[in-house]
Amino acid sequence: MLVVVNQPRTKGFRIEGSIPKDVLDFVEQRYSKEYISIMDNDGDELLDPHDQIWFKEAEAAETPGKNLRMFRRFAKLTQPQLAEKLGMTKQAISNMENGIRPISKKTAKELAKIFKVSVSNFI
Repeated sequence: MLVVVNQPRTKGFRIEGSIPKDVLDFVEQRYSKEYISIMDNDGDELLDPHDQIWFKEAEAAETPGKNLRMFRRFAKLTQPQLAEKLGMTKQAISNMENGIRPISKKTAKELAKIFKVSVSNFI
C-alpha cells in the first residue's frame, strides 16, 4: 500500500508498505482528504466508497424494511419461515419489509440475533 500526501507549499511525503490502520487514520485526520492518495500495491488508487456518489445514493435509499428483506433473502428464508421464528404472521413480515409497519425495538433485537448482525440494521 502507498499513501501520498501532497499539500500546497510543501514537498509532501509518501508512506509505503504495510500501513497500520491507526497510521492511516492519523494521516486522514491531520491532512485534508483532497491532498491524500491511497494506492494499492499495483499503483491503482483506492477510493473510499463513503465518498462515492453511488454509495451515498444507496445509503439514502436504505430503510429498515429493505434491510429486513435483504437479510431474509440472504438467509434463504421465506416470509412464512421468518414469521414462524418470530412468532408472528407472514403479513406482519410483509408489512415491515414494505414500510407499512415499523419494526419494534424488540423485533429488531430478535432479527439481529437471527441474522447475526447489528440491531441498527432494523431501526
